[in-house]
Amino acid sequence: MDTHKLSPWNWLRNEGSDTGSGSTPAKSSGGEVSPLLGIHQELDRWMDRVMGQFGMPSTVAGEAPSLLRPSVDIAERDKEYVISVEVPGVEEKDIKLNLEDDQLIIEGEKRQEEKSEEKRYQRIERSYGSFRRMLNLPADARKEDIQASFNNGVLTVTVPRDAEAAPKRQEIPIKH
Repeated sequence: MDTHKLSPWNWLRNEGSDTGSGSTPAKSSGGEVSPLLGIHQELDRWMDRVMGQFGMPSTVAGEAPSLLRPSVDIAERDKEYVISVEVPGVEEKDIKLNLEDDQLIIEGEKRQEEKSEEKRYQRIERSYGSFRRMLNLPADARKEDIQASFNNGVLTVTVPRDAEAAPKRQEIPIKH
């Protein structure tokens, strides 16, 4: 992988702060997050991610299990960003794509097949339920021209870039 081409933009900056359950960080009287409660919440989120890797339910109190978290690839090109979201087993009609200020919100639901008398499951390992991914758009994103397509379980979102708002990069030579 050519890591020097990775953009430093933090696309997932606010995703951890919104769990989809409506919970908010504990704040002290001054409006700041209490350091101890902030550490506790971060440990809860970390444990939730670790447990989710083994197919176990959420450990965060008051949250529904969040086993679905579609993988996201974000490619930066000269004229656009291309976001690919893997959502196998999800139908196009069950995906919603919204723009809220500078955040692209991808929501959906993977529905379980209808159970019948003919199917007597011995084991169920596939995950079902709702998912939500929140991506922070960079300053050079042309939000009004975003397009999306869906094919073979992959949602592809194309975000055009504004050439004038794009940060200018210039290599500075190092002299000996």
